[in-house]
Parts: sequence; structure tokens; C-alpha cells
Amino acid sequence: MIRIQNILLLCLLGLSCFAQKQSRLVARFTGEIIKIVDGDTYDLLMEDHTVKRIRMEGIDAPERGMPYYKQSREYLGALCFRKMVTVIQTGKDRNGRIIARTLLPGVPELGWQMVNAGYAWHFKKYSASRQLAKAETRARKKRIGLWADKQPVAPWEWRKRPRPGK
Repeated sequence: MIRIQNILLLCLLGLSCFAQKQSRLVARFTGEIIKIVDGDTYDLLMEDHTVKRIRMEGIDAPERGMPYYKQSREYLGALCFRKMVTVIQTGKDRNGRIIARTLLPGVPELGWQMVNAGYAWHFKKYSASRQLAKAETRARKKRIGLWADKQPVAPWEWRKRPRPGK
């Protein structure tokens, strides 16, 4: 009997440690979007008046200097600028930005909206989301947003190009 209790206790301790590790990987918070950096990145004002830079999970939008950069940035701004959002953090990138899904009440997740409208790519290297894959396929077929371009260049390909002066 004591042996079974010890095994159960060890299992409970293991589950508790696992749950604690998981909770460190994922956070949920709210704030107001105060700056649109580009079509996949924004600044969030927290209740404590700190600002967090958020990189939207699973998408990649045109970079400054690329076709559709301005339209992508403006579309994201129209969706969420100066609005309160819920952010579900799923990680951090190499630049220290929070990787997250972004939710507004009553509407689909913002990353999905950007891909579905044709203003961002599904970033398959970092996301296996079927919803994002379907949204990109739909936007491509409709030739909307950046898919109206005859040969759109993905941001990850554009970033590989040599830059003048470097």
C-alpha cells in the first residue's frame, strides 16, 4: 500500500513539474495596440505602462521596401490599432520579440485575418497551422492582396538578398 502511495505521489510531483514548465512557455495578457511596426509586428501597451513588441505567430508579412509593405501595415492597423487585444504568448524570437496569437473579441485571430486578406504569408517554417495554410491557399486563388502580383517574393526570400552597402 505504501509503495502504491509513493508511486502516486511521484506521479503527481512529475505532473506538477510538467505543468509548471508548460506555464512558463505560454502566457496570456491584454493590452492596447499603440504602434503598427509592419504587417506582422506591433507594440502593445500593458496596464503597468510598459510596452511589449509582439511578433504575430505563424505569419510573415512584407518587409519595408517590399511591394505591399504599406498595404499590409495599413490593413493590420485598420484591424487593431488603438484596440484592446488578448495576446497568447507562445514563445520569443531571436530578437527578443514575443511570438503570439492575437485576439479581438468576436473576430478571427489577427494573423489568420492578415493571411486570409492576402497581406501576409503563412510562415510554414515555423507553423504547421492548417487554418493558415487554407487561408493562404484561398487568398492565392482569389489573387487578392499581395497575390495580385504576378510573382510575389516571400519576405524570407527577400531577406536573403544582398543589401546595397553591406
